Amino acid sequence: MREVFETVCAVIDAERDWAIRHTQAIVRIPSVNPKFQHQEGLNREAEVQAYLAALLDDIGLGTQRYDVFPDRPNLIASLPGEDETSLMLNGHIDVVPAGEAARWSMDPFSGDLHDGRLWGRGATDMKSGVVAMIAALRAVLKAGVRPRGRVDIHCVVDEEAGGFGAIDAAARFPKCRAGIITETSFGRIMPAEGGLEWVRVVIPGRAAHSAWRYTSLYPQADRALRTPGVNAVDLAARFLMALGELERDWAMTKSHPLMPPGMNTLHAGVIRGGAFPGPNGVPTMMENPAITPDCCAIDIDLKFLPHERTADIRAAFEAFIHRFAQSHDWLRAHPPQVIWELGGLHFEPMNTPVDHLLVRALAGGRSALGLETDVTGFIAVSDAAHYAAHGVPCAIYGCSGDNAHGIDEHVIVESITETTKVLAYSIMELCGLQDK
Repeated sequence: MREVFETVCAVIDAERDWAIRHTQAIVRIPSVNPKFQHQEGLNREAEVQAYLAALLDDIGLGTQRYDVFPDRPNLIASLPGEDETSLMLNGHIDVVPAGEAARWSMDPFSGDLHDGRLWGRGATDMKSGVVAMIAALRAVLKAGVRPRGRVDIHCVVDEEAGGFGAIDAAARFPKCRAGIITETSFGRIMPAEGGLEWVRVVIPGRAAHSAWRYTSLYPQADRALRTPGVNAVDLAARFLMALGELERDWAMTKSHPLMPPGMNTLHAGVIRGGAFPGPNGVPTMMENPAITPDCCAIDIDLKFLPHERTADIRAAFEAFIHRFAQSHDWLRAHPPQVIWELGGLHFEPMNTPVDHLLVRALAGGRSALGLETDVTGFIAVSDAAHYAAHGVPCAIYGCSGDNAHGIDEHVIVESITETTKVLAYSIMELCGLQDK
């Protein structure tokens, strides 16, 4: 294996500019997710997929493109081989908006090289990883090596808005024995990722004229003549205090060896209080403070640990809501509403064992290059969740860079070469080699 790997590395080193040049090329094709910014010239995911399809066709893989959403295609490629030793490589090609271009040091879609870095929106998240996985398989084949197992490449859309491209691909195509998601990992091997739920809690109240608020606060002789309002925003404030206590309790009593303490947060990110709730629980009147609000919708980003089950987390959260409601007369009779999977968003946890052959293969590639290995967890969420949901053991491994989703995003150029080599080693180790 060492001699074969040295031959593959020689191919990568001799054509080091291949991966760099093609990363530049697709960074220069803006592929902003249209769910965040829909603008002529920015939503060119189909062009990126066509460019990548040409690269894959050139190295002899069969490819297919199909629309997940209109003009937003997934690109799937496959090198035939055994199912028992198959491997899937995944990366997404949609990016978040660049923001105000004037704040960037250079054009946000320049793909320029400077100071050992390749700059531009999507450079590190995650077009460099997409090219590295293609470059790795290309180098293996160009070195005259043929994997025994099937190698599938999934270049998907819509990861930034929930992963609906990967959700579709994971359900539609044959499963592999293992998968590598080439998100930026700074050379760390990440076989664990927490789950994520977007959940809405709707606190109910009772609408009334604000002039009668005092009747709900202080005893009144003529209370029977007026029905006091119940301020849902007041109740929501109590709820947020209780939510913070639950968050601290979960942080103190739950842990996972690969995750930092307290990453299992309950983040109330959007709060909308007002009157007259719509069918989604959000108030339809939010501009008139003279109305006692009869609903407050709180949207929560709920993260949980890699070894926890979605069903258990949902049950525990709903039990917490029930306990909270029992603390107030109004809420006992009018319990809060809990709405799961806002926008269809749901990420299963990933918890691949640290001694899994996938982790060992990635570690072996780093060792063969004389690099240290750090096995840790991924604190955000990725498309790995959607393959793990189908029973495919996955790990995240990719390049090094900075400012993903921020100003002056970039990837370290040398890390593209290093990542390509480790991925090439992993392909050969996991898939095996055909006899010559």
